[in-house]
Amino acid sequence: MTDRPRILVVEDDRQLSRMLADLLESEGYAVTLAFDGQRALHEGLTHPFDVLLLDRGLPAIEGLDVLSRLRSRGILTPALVLSALGNPADRVEGLDRGAEDYLAKPFDIDELLARLRALRRRNIARVPVLSVPGGVFDTAGRTVTTDEGEVVVLSDRESALLEHLARRPGQVFPRADLLSAVFPEADDDGVVDTYVHYLRRKLGRQAVLTVRGIGYRLGAGS
Repeated sequence: MTDRPRILVVEDDRQLSRMLADLLESEGYAVTLAFDGQRALHEGLTHPFDVLLLDRGLPAIEGLDVLSRLRSRGILTPALVLSALGNPADRVEGLDRGAEDYLAKPFDIDELLARLRALRRRNIARVPVLSVPGGVFDTAGRTVTTDEGEVVVLSDRESALLEHLARRPGQVFPRADLLSAVFPEADDDGVVDTYVHYLRRKLGRQAVLTVRGIGYRLGAGS
């Protein structure tokens, strides 16, 4: 797992996207690139990010449609729309469709970086508590407080897995996606099964449900 802030850059202009990637990596970000809306949607649904940076005029799925679909699935990652569509009506539409910020092209690099820093601060400032079956999960403290008041301490890996599931309640995750998102250094999805077992041992079998033939999801009551 990386300690660098994770950003998904969605831009179909490959020259611009590579420039943005180089810029953001020099600023300490871990950058994932998507060149069309379909790939962006897949990345946003299967991997956690600290901030999204997306264009509007994308192949396959338009940028604001990608954002709307992510929001409808409970993905609340702060998003900055970076688009050539920059008149007031376009900006209003972007903000109404779920973006936290909107910057028109051409843009000033220092302003872009400052706006991204502001979105990250806003995201960090959110109360880091998520609902899980039978209790509440403090993502910062890596603890679950049960409905009976018991405090259960999780390891870093257990916490990362539970957070990935809890931020998308109702979504079923294939083992391969959980392996890539939570255990990127591992090469065997058996590690996912192992940590699901650990979570169930600490929180009860209802904490994580098995969906046969697919993978796992957050348990009932979420």
